[in-house]
This record gives sequence, structure tokens and C-alpha cells, in this order.
Amino acid sequence: MSRMLVLFVTVCCMLSFASPSMAEDSELAALFNANKVEGTIVLTSEDGEHVFIHNDARAQQQLVPASTFKILNTLIALDEHVVANEHEVIKWDGKKRGLPAWNKDHSIKTAFPVSCVWFYQELARRIGLKNYNRHLAEAHYGNQIAGPDVTDFWLVGNLGISAIEQISFLRAVKSQSLPYAQENQKMLKQLLILKKTPEYTLYGKTGWANRVAQPHGWFVGFIETKDTTWYFATNVIIKKKSDAQYRKKITLEALKAKNIIS
Repeated sequence: MSRMLVLFVTVCCMLSFASPSMAEDSELAALFNANKVEGTIVLTSEDGEHVFIHNDARAQQQLVPASTFKILNTLIALDEHVVANEHEVIKWDGKKRGLPAWNKDHSIKTAFPVSCVWFYQELARRIGLKNYNRHLAEAHYGNQIAGPDVTDFWLVGNLGISAIEQISFLRAVKSQSLPYAQENQKMLKQLLILKKTPEYTLYGKTGWANRVAQPHGWFVGFIETKDTTWYFATNVIIKKKSDAQYRKKITLEALKAKNIIS
């Protein structure tokens, strides 16, 4: 009899925590279908009562974070004092790379918004793998594995993070509860602002892993409205260059579909 009671209580608890919004969301699936791309999106409210997911299996798959790692990397660099502050400039070596916006001197303040790869690679050389592995563990970031190359482990290396894990990390970013100086976390939050309106403030960072077997793009962040905060992590398989636009496009469409923004 007691065994049956335990089973009954267990089932009741599972049902109480289960929510239809945590199952495959048809509205979000329709957005991916309409844009003819594959991927995943996780969208959750501040209180966690509403969680919308498309493609749960991919949402749990750890993938290289690409430039979304710059969020944590910025805090690590400042904590390790490899630059004095967000304004300290590192001289460009004159080699033309990627985007025209990269081909000049940069500081964290200017490099972060344009995702300047060479700048963050220079920070990485100064930080070192041993320090990275310690910081990844302390911040509980993804699989917490740096390497093998200190200059690109977040682009093609061992570091992996899932969309669901991105959400957990973003909660700590928003609440400024990571193990770093409060002034640096406050500054980082300001760097993440993409759009500010009377109705909401959008914070986010994109990433594009184009040197892996299956190229993919990220858009992760959160949106503060008058009433609450919503977190999002979108990952899109990029088969051709034009697919990169859907990282942000689908995310914004999802926020509208769920009446978070108009």
C-alpha cells in the first residue's frame, strides 16, 4: 500500500510541474518552417512559469558558443587584468581580417559590439587555458572545457553550451550574480543593449560558428519589459550565408508571437 502511495505522489508531482508550454511549441515550429531553416529556440519568463521550446533535442545539444562566449570572456579578461578596463586599447597589427570594422585599434568597448575576433584572441593569449578552465567551472558555463587551442576553443574547439544552458547563464548575467566585480557586470549589461524603447529594452549577442562540421548561428539574450523579463536562446543551422539573418529574425518573431513585444 505504501508503495502505491509513493507512486501516486510521484505522479502528482510530475503533473504539477509539467506545463503544456514546455512541450513542442507549434507557433515557434511554424516560424522555423516559414523561414525554411532548422534549429531551436528556448523562450522563458523570469519566474520560469512559462517556457516555450521548439526542437527540445537540439535545445539540449551542446554546441560551440562562437561569439556569444564574448559575454563571459569580457568578464574573464577584466578579472584577470589582461586589460586595465573596458577602455584600454590594443593596437591593430595591420592585417586585414573579416569585417572592415575589425581592421583598426580596439578596446572591449568597441570590439564587443562588432564581435572583433582578433581582439578577443589577443585577450585569450594573455589569459591562458589554465585560467579559462578555472573560470568556466566557477561560472558553470556549458561543459566547462577550454582547449585545445587557447585562441579558438569557443569557435572550433572543445567548449560547448546548449540553448538551455545559455538561458541559465543569461539569468546570472541579468541578475549580475556571476563571480565577478559588480562594476564589470554592470558595464557588460550596458554593452549588451541592442535596442531601447519606452516599452522594452532588448539585450543580446549573436554568434556564428562557420568553421565547424555543421555551421550554426546563435542569438541569445533577454528582454526587459515594463512587467517582467524574458530570456531567449536561438540556434539556427546555417547552410548558406543568408541563413544568418534568421537568428534575430526568428527570435523577434517569437517575441511577437507570444505577445511579449508588439
